[in-house]
Amino acid sequence: MSSTPKVFITGASSGIGAALAARYARKGALLGLCARRLEPLQALFTELGCSGACYRADVTDSASLQAAAGDFLQRFGPPDIVIANAGVSVGTSSEAAEDLAVFRKVMDTNVFGMAATFQPFVSPMRERASGTLVGIASVAGFRGLPGGGAYSASKAAAISYLESLRAELHGSG
Repeated sequence: MSSTPKVFITGASSGIGAALAARYARKGALLGLCARRLEPLQALFTELGCSGACYRADVTDSASLQAAAGDFLQRFGPPDIVIANAGVSVGTSSEAAEDLAVFRKVMDTNVFGMAATFQPFVSPMRERASGTLVGIASVAGFRGLPGGGAYSASKAAAISYLESLRAELHGSG
């Protein structure tokens, strides 16, 4: 990692993402903060007094992530750390037909969103032969939660995806 680490974080406008941004800002990192809600993201960025850039992007929209990643790569080069933190958790019921759309949204955000976050950065990080990809999962991925079928399934899928990615990228730096 360079002397000034470069960190790209999705879901950075609140919760774990905002806490991670604050942690890396205290360490002097250059940040690429990404979220659906730009205003709270920019407020956090200003409050932290960090360097880098903010991006409005929805992880379920790969084009918006591609644009954010492309700008970050062009301006700052490959990040040292990419944290796929964006996620949603809502209660669902398998018997409720209207919850099928909710289930899909949870899977799209928590699984597809993670893959879409990492994809634009893998080749540049491999070319540099260094970098860390971090995916946020949950104990719910190992133990299903009542009323949390969509969330639990999405986190189980995320864990399996991350294990596959670890094997796929092993030895590439």
